[in-house]
Amino acid sequence: MTIHLTDAGKRFRFDWIFRGLNYRFDTGGRYALLGPNGSGKSTLLKVLSGHLSLSKGKVVFEKNGKALDPDAVYREVSYAAPYIELIEEFTLEEALRFHARLRPLLPDFAVENLYELLDLPRARHKELRFFSSGMKQRVKLALAVCTDAPILLLDEPTTNLDLNAVRWFKNLVETHVGRERLLVIASNDPGDLELCREQVNILDFKGTF
Repeated sequence: MTIHLTDAGKRFRFDWIFRGLNYRFDTGGRYALLGPNGSGKSTLLKVLSGHLSLSKGKVVFEKNGKALDPDAVYREVSYAAPYIELIEEFTLEEALRFHARLRPLLPDFAVENLYELLDLPRARHKELRFFSSGMKQRVKLALAVCTDAPILLLDEPTTNLDLNAVRWFKNLVETHVGRERLLVIASNDPGDLELCREQVNILDFKGTF
């Protein structure tokens, strides 16, 4: 899976969030999107997910060397972010089973594996609205990482996680994100950046044109 950005730019009204971005994201790569809060990291991540269109330039998604139809991109993407909400009226069991019906899990992976992975033994029949923010974040991350999709996008993944949960998250990525997937993390947390091999700083694409 490859994502090509050519002279890419995104503008909201008269303000350019980024412009003149030429970059290629490849399967097996682990990329960090850098920039201060409000700089446009999340905007670029939404472009990479296919959910936000560019104002200038183009983005092309390729699978096995062939360009994907834009309407098919969502099938190749798994995404976790603070602004993507869980259905809080669901119990944990309902949420996991609902997700598994919509999106395939990793090969040889079942809902029971997700319970074991989350390590929330007393929460199975608890509604998500009663979860702490850290517990909700763990659920989001587990669902995103364990979905069988070649593109994995994580926005500020360690938000609301304590130190033990951060270690859990890093182990989750190292165990379940292999060379056959493309990982992009938007964050300024040094711990998150340790998981990435390449960096793209959004500030490099905010010049005057």
